[in-house]
Amino acid sequence: MCRWLAYSGTPMLLDTILYKPAHSLIDQSLHSKLGVETTNGDGFGVGWYTEDDNSTPALLRDVGPAWNNRNLREIADHVRSPLFFAHIRASTGTAVQQSNCHPFRHGRWMFMHNGGISGFHLMRRDLCLLVDPALFADIEGTTDSEVMFYLALTFGLDQDPPAAVARMAGVVERAGREHGVEFPLQMTLAVTDGERVWAFRYSTQGASRSLFYSSRVDALRRLHPDMAFLQEVSDETRLVVSEPLGDLPGAWNEVPESTYGLVQPGADSLHPFAPVPA
Repeated sequence: MCRWLAYSGTPMLLDTILYKPAHSLIDQSLHSKLGVETTNGDGFGVGWYTEDDNSTPALLRDVGPAWNNRNLREIADHVRSPLFFAHIRASTGTAVQQSNCHPFRHGRWMFMHNGGISGFHLMRRDLCLLVDPALFADIEGTTDSEVMFYLALTFGLDQDPPAAVARMAGVVERAGREHGVEFPLQMTLAVTDGERVWAFRYSTQGASRSLFYSSRVDALRRLHPDMAFLQEVSDETRLVVSEPLGDLPGAWNEVPESTYGLVQPGADSLHPFAPVPA
């Protein structure tokens, strides 16, 4: 499977989040503790918005492992962003190629995913035929994740992200049943429009991959008043991660099963999630 993180808050050098934590995403690319595979070396990607323009995110994606990529190391020391996604890939069977690396982008939207559609090769045609023809030509790769993204776009991601993802999950499960797949969908995914981040944890089996969110910064300051990093970031700074970046007491909370969270200016929130039957 894969590992990913989403950061939203005080503009921060990518290096601060990607490399410096004790169990950073770069460390996880070699030493994942909670993933299906220990090593995630089948490509990586980083997508970020700039402070003065969040209309279209920039992307850096490559097929090599993240732990020794000099271009990633270079930009991480120089790019500062208030909202970015980062993803390290372990392929579930599709080709190791740049167009299959996350995050995926369409207009101002970014999407990344850990998990998979079981039996995707059986239902790929059925699912692709449900993508809006106006969007279909923009699909570049061969992954189930990208098809999930374009299905969500088809079902109204622009208007109501949770409803669009619920409809996407519903058609994947319907297609799975039609092809005799018992547990078609496994997903922890994140999507953003550059201002808000939605993160989902769901699987047909009810045994989803790990997902965590960081505690409120004001609460962490009270627990750890001597930590300089906590004095430098705003109260609204938040991380959502496949697995914790360190062992700081009180810093990490597991996203409950069948739940999605919204990170936004103001109060963040958690909500129940269920597919909309197709």
